[in-house]
Amino acid sequence: MNRFKMIASSYLILVRNGNILLLRRKNTGYEDGKYSLPAGHVEDNESLTEAASREIFEEIGIQLKPTDFTLVHVMHRREKDIRVDFFFTAQSTQEPINKEPHRCDDLSWFPLEHLPVNTVPYIRQAIQSFTKKQFYSERGW
Repeated sequence: MNRFKMIASSYLILVRNGNILLLRRKNTGYEDGKYSLPAGHVEDNESLTEAASREIFEEIGIQLKPTDFTLVHVMHRREKDIRVDFFFTAQSTQEPINKEPHRCDDLSWFPLEHLPVNTVPYIRQAIQSFTKKQFYSERGW
């Protein structure tokens, strides 16, 4: 029997001195030219925090262990597929770098309360939920 499947992704909400780290998407085919969080899909036989650790290093060069992450928000959303997004925070003094310039043309810090106008809409919702300490949200239903 084929069971219904959802796509899971892990995201990093990295905040320092009231600023949040965002990257601008480029050449991905999805929301290019808009700001998002460092993130990626969970792969087969990988935990959410293992995925976060791998993706964060691949995208911004920060090395974090799975135990470094704290889950702060979950979003269940519908686009073309059904998705569940897990948003984590972590503490790090490492300086992020753009390790994927072919997929990201800007990596910058923005005031947490003043996100760029061109922030991916569900990412904006997740960040706003995080600032309100709202653990769960839905979108697209």
